[in-house]
Amino acid sequence: MKELYPLFGIVTVLNTPFKTDNSVDLRALKLNVREAINAGVSGFLVPAMASEVSKLTETERIQMVESVLQEVNGQVPVIAGAGEPDLAKSKKLLRSYAELGCRKLLFQIPYQNDEQFKSHFMQLAEIDLEMIMLQDWNATSDGLSDEVICSLFEEVPAFRCLKVETVPAGVKYSRILNLTQGRLNISGGWAVTQMIEGLKRGVHAFMPTGMHWIYAKIYKLWTEGKEAEATDLFRKILPVLAFSNQHLDISIHFFKRLLYQQQIYPTDQVREPILPFDQIHKELADSLIKIILHLEQEIKRT
Repeated sequence: MKELYPLFGIVTVLNTPFKTDNSVDLRALKLNVREAINAGVSGFLVPAMASEVSKLTETERIQMVESVLQEVNGQVPVIAGAGEPDLAKSKKLLRSYAELGCRKLLFQIPYQNDEQFKSHFMQLAEIDLEMIMLQDWNATSDGLSDEVICSLFEEVPAFRCLKVETVPAGVKYSRILNLTQGRLNISGGWAVTQMIEGLKRGVHAFMPTGMHWIYAKIYKLWTEGKEAEATDLFRKILPVLAFSNQHLDISIHFFKRLLYQQQIYPTDQVREPILPFDQIHKELADSLIKIILHLEQEIKRT
């Protein structure tokens, strides 16, 4: 019987830093990784949707994973994202990641029907991997069926983690934990706005982007039994989440702007196509970033 995979806490999904010439800034990426480790995160996912992965070349993806592996140097897990709808391209990416020594992979598979999905998964799983995390993403519904998730979990030894990003997420957290007897590691992604609910339901890890110090502190307080303090700190960032989580593109704009103002990224540049981030967005973002910077300073002083 599989044991629970040991992935707990905050696993940061890294935004991609771009230079003014639109190339990937690997030095800035490493600075972000170092700051996150200092804050107490438990791992990294790169590249993924928050990384603007669909706009990155295969070479850029491999370079980013390699850079993160170098900076992390074994301190925490690094999960490489294989967000590629084409099966052949996904296999090529997985093999490239494995050659770098990264054998913890996120599968993001296009869904047509259960049979197609499982076939795609099983073909990717033929590659020798240490850990497979499956992304269960749907912005408008409950996502993958319980049957598909549980059957793959029982059939594929490397499938150890599920990243739930569905609407709603809460009841699915509880259902899957119950159906797998708590053996499938569950993380909350885009639904990190439900972090307190996720903690109450026994979710193991959370996968936000940015605000490393704040998220790590919330998780630490909760695991120390200081649930009221954790909840209070979480409520302080709810205005930030309400603004940034209105759309993935707005989130990318916002957290790039935060990383720029934190002097971690030298620009807040994004790649097109992306939704606009106009002057009103920027004014609202800057007022919310002040809240984040103040909270970070408070946490660092304690």
